[in-house]
Amino acid sequence: MTLRITLNGEPRELDGHETLADLVAALGQPPASLATAVNGEFVPRSARAAVPLRDGDAVFTFQPITGG
Repeated sequence: MTLRITLNGEPRELDGHETLADLVAALGQPPASLATAVNGEFVPRSARAAVPLRDGDAVFTFQPITGG
């Protein structure tokens, strides 16, 4: 089954039943260097493996902001 999502505003197709953790790993960047949101909701690193991606989801990755 192919999932059609948008990743950072760009259409993308995924094969199989992917989780957010699978997608982040496939991007080739260290998972700790990215913050993630699915359909406008922030998803902490610790929860990514439990978030299945569904057809039509909008996923955003971005650099976390640190400091004070």
